[in-house]
Amino acid sequence: MLDPSELERYARHIVLRDVGGPGQAKLKAARVLVVGAGGLGAPVLMYLAAAGVGTLGIVDDDVVSLSNLQRQVIFGTSDIGAPKAARAGEAVTRLNPHVAVETHGVRLDARNALDLIARYDIVVDGSDNFATRYLVSDACYFGRKPLITAALGTFDGSLTTIRAHERQSDGTPNPTYRCLFPEPPPPGSIPACAEAGVLGALPGVLGSLMALEVIREIVGFGENLVGRLLMIDARSMRFETLSYAWDPGNPLSGEKPTIKDLSIYK
Repeated sequence: MLDPSELERYARHIVLRDVGGPGQAKLKAARVLVVGAGGLGAPVLMYLAAAGVGTLGIVDDDVVSLSNLQRQVIFGTSDIGAPKAARAGEAVTRLNPHVAVETHGVRLDARNALDLIARYDIVVDGSDNFATRYLVSDACYFGRKPLITAALGTFDGSLTTIRAHERQSDGTPNPTYRCLFPEPPPPGSIPACAEAGVLGALPGVLGSLMALEVIREIVGFGENLVGRLLMIDARSMRFETLSYAWDPGNPLSGEKPTIKDLSIYK
């Protein structure tokens, strides 16, 4: 049930035919876990909070640094040196006091991933490294949770939705992250953000699209990005989408899976 202040706050949603009161009620009932409160996590958290997602979980063990402020717009100069999860939670509460915030100032790893993911309906991965992306995607498969995951380059980004624990209407399994990217690149082959840089506004664009995909998943309208990878090229301002499918040979959900749990990460 939405109280009078919520009805006014979400009025522009409620008048939308594809959202309406029922859709807004679904948003209020939803629990979303955001992995990483950085460049991607910042806009995701702000837009999901503004949209009225009832509970937001934030996982991040880092602290705010001056170099973060070029793109991580959930923080300000006064936040430098403070824990990201806590300060991001405070920003969410300032924006929308109707949203419950659960902060987890820890690094997501094989020991805590399944427990954390089990508490939420949808997981959003805004992490900045391949090890965490593979861990999150595998954990969501074992935990049977939908995942919205994205990655940033210097002037490019990509976004997809994974529902690998479900099947298509013809009985074919949905693809996993490992169907799209079978193996992580060799260590050191792709420079980190601190080395290569990233265009500051690009995480805002991609993070906003992640939030939009979460909202569409919760409310249930439009065509989601399951089996589709959205790619953004900020140099040419080009958006393209490629399709990908379940790989019978993938080691997680293939015909002969070799990954049976998260022990490979320990």
